[in-house]
This record gives sequence, structure tokens and C-alpha cells, in this order.
Amino acid sequence: MSSSLAPRSTALPPHTAVTGLQWGDEGKGKIVDLLAADHDVIVRYNGGANAGHSVVIGDRRYALHLVPCGILTAGRLNLIGNGVVVDPPLLLEEIASLRDAGVTVDQNLRLSERAHVVLPWHKQADALMEAAMAAAAGEASKIGTTGRGIGPCYADKAIRSTAIRVVDLLDPAGLRLKLRRIAAVKNAMLAGLANLAGMPFETIDGEALAVEYAAFGAALAPHVADTAALLHEAMADGKRVLFEGGNGALLDVDHGSYPFVTSSSTTSLGIYPGAGLPGGRIGRLVGIVKAYSTRVGGGPLPTELDNAVGAHLRERGREFGTTTGRPRRCGWLDLVALKHSARLSGATELAVMLLDVLAGLEGLQICTHYRIGDRVIDRFPAAIEDLATAQPVLVKLPGFSAEISACRRWEDLPAAARAYVGVIENYVGVPVSTVSVGPERGQTLMRGR
Repeated sequence: MSSSLAPRSTALPPHTAVTGLQWGDEGKGKIVDLLAADHDVIVRYNGGANAGHSVVIGDRRYALHLVPCGILTAGRLNLIGNGVVVDPPLLLEEIASLRDAGVTVDQNLRLSERAHVVLPWHKQADALMEAAMAAAAGEASKIGTTGRGIGPCYADKAIRSTAIRVVDLLDPAGLRLKLRRIAAVKNAMLAGLANLAGMPFETIDGEALAVEYAAFGAALAPHVADTAALLHEAMADGKRVLFEGGNGALLDVDHGSYPFVTSSSTTSLGIYPGAGLPGGRIGRLVGIVKAYSTRVGGGPLPTELDNAVGAHLRERGREFGTTTGRPRRCGWLDLVALKHSARLSGATELAVMLLDVLAGLEGLQICTHYRIGDRVIDRFPAAIEDLATAQPVLVKLPGFSAEISACRRWEDLPAAARAYVGVIENYVGVPVSTVSVGPERGQTLMRGR
């Protein structure tokens, strides 16, 4: 099946990246699924099981957390790169669920031997750190993590002496020695956090953990490989590669709304270390943007709507987390943040998702500037205090009452819907190539098609 997502030029750039340009949940999974038909290899390069992609094929909805969306297209090689942090029992559960649904998961899924492993103490640290910060500085100091242990795992990756990688799971004797040593350190650290948080703490038995995770390693062993080498071999053979981002660009640990971010490089900048790829190899970068703004967890959302319009967006857009089920906060589209992330990701085109959710609203608004005190700015601020106090400068646009989920061509959209998309591409300075009006593959409209 051809995705019809090729650029308007007849010459296709060999490799493509798909990056979310907001705070996540933009609809990346749908676009990766469609593009997979035109690529040979799909690579996930960052994040962990805190991210999730929903893909609808016919009457079935697939929820993917660690496995690349290309797994749903037959004959594609799917790589979980070294930049991903992997929770072994969750990955095995996801593989089993896909197989139960009739999806082939065999040598078409390979896991980097260099990927870092999420362990039970990472999840404990996530919960205890949030509670300790709240106890010390109030609820507003909590990051609002998913509790999946992602941040603590990345922290151990940087600390080094307390980290475990996938390759370690394949050596039971070495794993036992490492986990016994690390457990002593982790139990001491977590006991201190638990004391500060006023919470109970149960020590972890490193010996028992080694037995459990060696079994996980044995189960995953058929999938473990040097994924960077496989990637380079595929490119040398003329194969086309698609890079799949796991989180939104505004959650980037360097360039997002710090500290209310995730713990990896979520823009296309993270592809190169996260997959083991030299720069300059990707010709097409598709930036995914929802037609409005959403956010899960803590942190500022300047355009947030705590009213009936926000409720409309949440219910119509099914704005509940793929991984956690948490309701998402909703607001008008923020063009200041979008332009910031599109620049960082080097987006060559945009895909505007969930445009159908705006149908039925009498009027639309879109944020073009922030007002911070007596300043009006059009740049995404570094200081979280500035972002937290920023008031959106909103431009009013006409709404469209007609449902658009049945539209199949760009020309079928109401004039107001087309004008709304035009405002986005004119402000950001990047053309919109794709518009989604529903979750199914067929509900994807191509400009100029």
C-alpha cells in the first residue's frame, strides 16, 4: 500500500524523519505508519515507555510504546536505537500483545545492545523524587512525570557506574555482580528520599533482580543487535530509512520548557546520537503539529483553556494519554512555540493533525506573541518563570461549523479551515503538506493531490 505522502517533487529524498513539534501527542504515529510504506527501515531513537503512539487501521487501534510504528507494515525492519531507554517486561508485553493481534514480530524488530535498561528502582526514584520535592517545596515543584522511571534511567546513563544496558542482560553472571553492587547504592539513596517524602520504602534485593532480568534478557536475546551497524548497512544497500521521534520537541531536555521536560533530545537533533548516525544524512523532516495545543503533567501551557472550549477539544480529540490515560490540558494553537520547535527540528514540511476537532466552534483563536509584564515577544523564553506568566496574544479567526472528517481532498475543506492552515504555514515559514481530519489512514489530505 502506498502512503501517498511523498513530497510534491518527483525526486524523493532518501531518508525521512518525523518529529512532534509540541508537547507530545501530536499524531506522530499516524504519519509514521503512513510513511512506513515508502521506507525500508524504521528507527526509534529516543525516549522510553513514557511515550506512546496510537495508530488506527480499519476498526483496530494499536497502542505502541517502545516498538516503532513500522511494525504494522509488513516487510519493514524496525530498530529500537541506543538512545531509547528500555523497560524489558513492558517491551515483552508489547511484543506479546502485537503477536496476539496478528502482527508479525520476529527478526523485523531489533533492539540495540547499547540501549539502557529501566529497572524497578528507577520507577521508585520517580515517585519518591516527586513526593520529596512536593514535601520540600510544594506541589508546584513536581515535574508531573509518567512515573515510568525514564528520567532516573537517563540520569544513571550519565552517572555511568549505576547503569545497566541491554548487553548486560545477556551475561547473567556479570549482571548479578553489577546489580548486587548497584542495589546497595540505590537502596541507600532511595531510603533517604523516602524519609524526606515521609513515605514507606521497601529495599530491593539485587540477587533476586538479577535472576528476573537475566530471564528478560534471554527472552529478548533474539532481537538484540548492533542496531547502528544494521542502520549503516541498510543505508549502504540503498535502503530508505524513516526516523520516528518518541516525544514532542517542547519536551526536549535542552530546548523545551525546562525543567518541565523529558530527559532526552526529542527534536531531530537527537537522531544522530540516538541512532548512531552522522549528521547531514536526512533530507526530509516532517514536523507534526496538532491543530491546537495540549499538554500532560506539570509545566506552563500559555494558551490553556480551562473552559467549555477546552472541554470541547479534549472530548472531540480524545485527549487522554496513550501511555497513562491521563486527561490532557488543552488550549489554542501556540505559534510562538511552534516556530521555535520547527526551527530546531529543521522541519522541511508540516503535517497538521486533528483539524476536524475544531469543527463546530463558532470562532477560532491562535497565539502569535506572548505578553510578559510590559514586554511583547515572539520568541520562546528560556526562563520557566517567564513562560509561566506569559499571556498569549491571540488573533481571532473564523470558525467552521461543518464536519470535515469525510473530506478526502484539500479542496473539499471549508474556506475557513484552509485559511486556518494558511496562517500556520505563513507564520512558521514552513509549508503544510499534509492535513489529517480523523484517525484512520484514509482521513489524510494531501496538498496538491
